[in-house]
Order: sequence, then C-alpha cells, then structure tokens
Amino acid sequence: MAVVNVKSEIAGNVWKIQSKPGDRIEADGEIMILESMKMEIPVLSPKAGVIREIKVNEGEAIGEGQLVAVIDA
Repeated sequence: MAVVNVKSEIAGNVWKIQSKPGDRIEADGEIMILESMKMEIPVLSPKAGVIREIKVNEGEAIGEGQLVAVIDA
C-alpha cells in the first residue's frame, strides 16, 4: 500500500472538511473545500484509497504547498 501526501495548491482558509480518517475515497473525490478570495476551491484526492489522517482543521489558514491530508492508496 502506498502513502499519498495531499498538499494544498493555494493559500487560503479551510472552509469545510468533507472526509474523515477511515473514509474510503475515490480518485478525484473531494477531501475538503478551501476558501480563497471569496472562491471555494475543492481539494481532490489524487488516488483512490482510505483517508489516514487530516492534517488541518476547519477555519484554519493554510499556505500553498502545505500538507493537508494523508491517504493509504
């Protein structure tokens, strides 16, 4: 099983977390939604697998390239 680190492509705020540890997720499944400049940007899973860990909390400000989730693929 491979470990996939999911990183944010933009700086913004974590608006809503859609998945929790233990959830199965498909490739391109929505992990969370970020808010940046009044736009909602989804963070998608690059591969199918199981969410191992969510590294951020709702309402948290994050930076571009920050690790936001870990998936067992």
